Amino acid sequence: MLAEDRQNMIVSLVNENGSVLVKELSERFEVTEDSIRKDLTLLQKKGLLKKTYGGAVRVRVNVHDRHVAQRKGKNLEEKQKIAQKALDLMEDGDVIFLDISTSNLELAKLLAQSGRSVTVVTNMIDIMLVFSVETKIKVIFLGGTFSDGRDGFVGALTNQQIKNFRFDKAFMGVVSVDLESNHVTTYMAEDATTKKQILESSNKSYMMLETRKFASEGNYIYASVDDFSGAIMEKGVGAAVQKQMKRYAIEWII
Repeated sequence: MLAEDRQNMIVSLVNENGSVLVKELSERFEVTEDSIRKDLTLLQKKGLLKKTYGGAVRVRVNVHDRHVAQRKGKNLEEKQKIAQKALDLMEDGDVIFLDISTSNLELAKLLAQSGRSVTVVTNMIDIMLVFSVETKIKVIFLGGTFSDGRDGFVGALTNQQIKNFRFDKAFMGVVSVDLESNHVTTYMAEDATTKKQILESSNKSYMMLETRKFASEGNYIYASVDDFSGAIMEKGVGAAVQKQMKRYAIEWII
């Protein structure tokens, strides 16, 4: 096989699986690991993947879906799977926080129909509206500064209200997770400060993490991966990403 053909196949594997390992590629293509490393270096220079320790991952992309309205209806199946796993973590009597996140919107829909007896605190308008139906859920809605996306409230006034709580569990939206740099991002700074305060006020906190967000990019870092108790994903990931995940002593719910 020509080197160019091998490299094209490597790019396809990275895009399909999210990650690859040097050792596995070496065995697959029956070439030395050094040859594979050279392939990965060349492909990284072309912007087709990103090298990691022992392998490579997809190139990170910022799609700039800053507003909830832009994200509604996208990747619904993945979000619903994550939401169901999040629901299974709740217990009657819990006080939980649902922040501005379309995955949390799916969780709110499940929760409203679940018969669970919990208190939901939220700063997201669409989540508040979900609970306008007859339900056992107690809802506390926080005000503050209208977010840039016109989908909820963030900023200093919201943060001051959050400080008065101690949440049993918080479920948090993320724009991207960079396992190599230990960064969790969102789009806007005011949203980030509110997310930080939620983390500080929660006994347990979980990322609502579609696996595609391992290859996404946000604009503002609001936490480290190990600031969370766990991450809830819709499915498993490739070996290279799994290897990076093991660096963090948090619960990976797949």
